[in-house]
Amino acid sequence: MKKRALFLTLTAGALLWGFGTLEARAGFVPLPTTLDVLSTAGNFTTVQNSNELDTFSNFTFSASAIPPTTPVLTAAGINVAAFGPVGLESGLTFSGALFAPANTIVDYQIGFTVTAPAGFVINDALLSGSFGVNGGNGSVIITELLSGSNGTAQGLEISSGGSPSETITFNAPANSYIIQKDILLNGGSNGATVSIVNQAFSSAIPEPTSIALLGIGMTGFLAFRRLFKRASVA
Repeated sequence: MKKRALFLTLTAGALLWGFGTLEARAGFVPLPTTLDVLSTAGNFTTVQNSNELDTFSNFTFSASAIPPTTPVLTAAGINVAAFGPVGLESGLTFSGALFAPANTIVDYQIGFTVTAPAGFVINDALLSGSFGVNGGNGSVIITELLSGSNGTAQGLEISSGGSPSETITFNAPANSYIIQKDILLNGGSNGATVSIVNQAFSSAIPEPTSIALLGIGMTGFLAFRRLFKRASVA
């Protein structure tokens, strides 16, 4: 009996230790950190805005190159910090020595989900970066697809041959957006670099007009429902 009790005690202890390890690996991650930490399943972070706390979760990362022997950064080599100036917009800054040597192409893909607090919608998004081609004929193109929880989608693009910053206002703001970011570096003759990519969002409670229209619609629906019930009883 004593041996059995000891075995059960050790088993329970092992299970508790295992759950504790899982708890330590998954959950809230304070900034700054690295992308490999955020990419761990279940991990998320938050950034304080002037009027709300936005949540960033479901991080993904991949990298590829042509030729395939070209060195690329891992997720551990990409730093993630809160976008500044803090208090104006909620967002993230990705930084690292992303580089495509001459005559190579390197492609990085970063994904995540941004969610505003309940009752808020995200009105607009900013994408900006710091990159260069070292005086050569290479290029940097950063494109982004933003898919809203309401089924809408819009895009952003910045490049070494165009603007280093772009902002869009969402046509139909949603509470949450899935962000799929593609960072394409064409080394050209002298190589291409990306050191910083900024991503920021601003959100607010929907304007009173929209809420009022929603209220009127609900009132009409309830009135019609009552009328239908009366007609059924009669």
